[in-house]
Amino acid sequence: MEYKDYYEILGVKKDASQDEIKKAYRKLARKYHPDVSKEPDADKRFKEIGEAYEVLKDPEKRAAYDRLGANWQAGQDFRPPPDWDAGFEFSGGGFTAGNAEDYSDFFELLFGKRPGSRHAHSQYTTFKSRGEDHRAKIFIDIEDSYRGSTRQISLQHPVVDPDGHVRLEERTLRVKIPKGIRQGQHIRLKGQGSPGIGGGPPGDLLLEVAFNPHPLYRVDGNDVYIDLPVAPWEAALGAKVKCPTPAGTVDVKVPPGSAQGTKLRLRGRGLPSRPPGDFYAVLQIVLPPADTKRAKELYRKMEKELAFNPRAGLGV
Repeated sequence: MEYKDYYEILGVKKDASQDEIKKAYRKLARKYHPDVSKEPDADKRFKEIGEAYEVLKDPEKRAAYDRLGANWQAGQDFRPPPDWDAGFEFSGGGFTAGNAEDYSDFFELLFGKRPGSRHAHSQYTTFKSRGEDHRAKIFIDIEDSYRGSTRQISLQHPVVDPDGHVRLEERTLRVKIPKGIRQGQHIRLKGQGSPGIGGGPPGDLLLEVAFNPHPLYRVDGNDVYIDLPVAPWEAALGAKVKCPTPAGTVDVKVPPGSAQGTKLRLRGRGLPSRPPGDFYAVLQIVLPPADTKRAKELYRKMEKELAFNPRAGLGV
């Protein structure tokens, strides 16, 4: 997907103030408005200008865009890195004007799937209203879900300084991680969103939970998986082997004749959610290396005595 340089489209510098961005947009919008412009590409340019302004006029979208755009140029093939928005605090972030089809795929990739801010069903009066909810994605360890924990997290959110420039501020919060929480669920922090208007209550902060990559485990819904190495004789003859889990080491019974990829299910030992998930040990048969004279002799003996052809089923 082609990267779009919104600053270049509006003809402003990357450190332009919000007022400078507004003036540049108004000037170009008058020039390329399809109802008055004589330019052959007026309609296309008008849409590009509108999309660029949609991002740069919004301090949150602009700050998020700036995080990604430092090393890109217009026209380059672009894909945002996974979870690029983690730790970034939004108060809104959906389409704040127009419809999805009004903007490019590049815009939708960055902003189109983000839910808009949600107001609780509070009572609005002439003088007061509830503040906006904020949203952010955070990463926790799988073990945090198994045990529950308290973590210190840092979030960045954009502010506009007195000169009209957007900058990032950071705040740190202590967050209680509930036992059994799953990926995609939210932790709600009451009163940590935008302040209310006219004495109205503040909004909340909703933290979307994701798991950090783990060297041993992978998660699918409530279930947790591990690749468990076993020796050929353990798989062939059966054995009881030690298996790590996020809740501690357990003994696992390997049935005789187990094949590569066999899944051993430990019921209820996945994420301790409601209902709890299961834990799966996926057998990975590991061959001993033939790196000594004795090891090579044993392999040759197996070759002669077992008369095993792994390709018999292929007809060769």
